[in-house]
Amino acid sequence: MSEQFARGRTFLIAALAACVVFAASPLRAEILDKTKKVAGTTVHYKVVLPNGYDPMKAYPAILVFGGGPQTMNTVDSTLTRNFRTEAENRGYIVVGPAAPNGDLFFEEGARIFPEFLKQILSDYKIQDGKFHIAGPSNGGIAAFHVAAANPQYFLSVTAFPGYMWQPATAKLQAIANLCVFMYVGELDEYMWHGEMKQEAEYRRSKGTVARYTVEKGQPHRLDTLAGASAARLFDGFEEARKGCRK
Repeated sequence: MSEQFARGRTFLIAALAACVVFAASPLRAEILDKTKKVAGTTVHYKVVLPNGYDPMKAYPAILVFGGGPQTMNTVDSTLTRNFRTEAENRGYIVVGPAAPNGDLFFEEGARIFPEFLKQILSDYKIQDGKFHIAGPSNGGIAAFHVAAANPQYFLSVTAFPGYMWQPATAKLQAIANLCVFMYVGELDEYMWHGEMKQEAEYRRSKGTVARYTVEKGQPHRLDTLAGASAARLFDGFEEARKGCRK
């Protein structure tokens, strides 16, 4: 056997072995950048798909809002810090829309619901046709607001931090069957603590699973729910899937 032939054969074997390893490895889904026309406006949003995503399989899903101005930059930051890695590894679909035309989701931006949810449900197989809804700061406020207006589409509300914007009795009762998970930094300078604690106590008094957690030594932006610690958010989602009534 010539040296040149031997080298060629070795290369071919190595290439075939690499192909086998690649085919056997689970696919890591890319984050998708998408737009839809909803309620007369263009909505820009991102979708995180789980590793090895199978379009024929139903997955649990999370609707995520960014904080602050709720632009796509804040959505990207929230997905990266708090959701993407755990979602890909645990088998969740995550959808993060940016505020349409700059209208916050607890204000005029809420007009895209429930039509936006219906379109997502037509694009992806979502377990039981319901989402968890979550977000930090303004995103947490938006999560409560949108869930109260469309409770039939949700399983739980997670705010880190956040509370019900203008908490009328009807809005509080609308989410009576949803689990609620609320987190706030011990050192947060804004007036979150009292409102969040009061709402959590009210929910518990009505027999609903409601958690209110003060994150020790943390400011407004919670590092204790980011990176590897984002698993805590997903532990809440898993708890909600088991039922929210005590």
